[in-house]
Amino acid sequence: MASLWKSTVVTLEMIKWEHSVFALPFALTAAVLAAGGWPTMRVLGLIVVCMVAARSAAMAFNRLVDARLDAANPRTSMRALPAGVLSSGFVGGFVVVSVLLFLVGAAMLNRLTLELAPIALAVVLAYSYMKRLTRWSHLVLGLALGIAPSAAWIAVRGSLDARIVVLTAAVLLWVGGFDVLYACQDFEHDRKVGLNSVPQAFGLVAAFWIARCMHVGMLLLLCWLIVLFGLGKVAMLGVGLVGILLLYEHSMISPYDLRRMNAAFFTLNGVISVVFFGFVAADVLMR
Repeated sequence: MASLWKSTVVTLEMIKWEHSVFALPFALTAAVLAAGGWPTMRVLGLIVVCMVAARSAAMAFNRLVDARLDAANPRTSMRALPAGVLSSGFVGGFVVVSVLLFLVGAAMLNRLTLELAPIALAVVLAYSYMKRLTRWSHLVLGLALGIAPSAAWIAVRGSLDARIVVLTAAVLLWVGGFDVLYACQDFEHDRKVGLNSVPQAFGLVAAFWIARCMHVGMLLLLCWLIVLFGLGKVAMLGVGLVGILLLYEHSMISPYDLRRMNAAFFTLNGVISVVFFGFVAADVLMR
């Protein structure tokens, strides 16, 4: 039991489960919009369970699929799998348990969430292979996280509203943009081994401009979302703060200096999603 617990803790650390906060607040934003206030605690709890389970399955699967690639990359060679701290069998079992937990949670929400659950799983697991196929794998990762708001809306309403797809598109561009920036760290390695990415295809300077354009697109979509739902000044203030945080994120790093990448990637992006959720939720609840 002690060994099982230790391996589980190491696996959770490997997949950075706490970074579920990236997309979770956007899912909760959609849930609040769908309910016109707070959904029931049961629905909220199941949304959180499904989000964390799906992300955990996707991240563990990604580490499993990329184990050999990680071993060859100096930046990732000390991750648990290539370093031999975890076995592929244990991580595979973790993926299966996470998938089952996700499916159970989806089944407990409503019929449509269960019917669409396999499609959601296909999207989040497919990302692991995309860098072998296309330079635009960043957008597939964006879609994997971006479907969270639409899924949360369905969890509350049992149907899909086209308006919430705007939030899905915004999250797609947000995640795609910061993943392009994160991939700049592996620019030389990706070119050496033939892995696809925007930095590898276009160079670091162009990659930064592409990421900036994605984030401008995200802000425009968030403004459109505010209009579509008839939200007010509080929600728009939240979009403004997101813009300021994105500007600060881009000021922390440059094509010539990536030393603060972890702070820009992990810390600020978590803050961005929480800030947007907080202001939109406040706007909805004040009404």
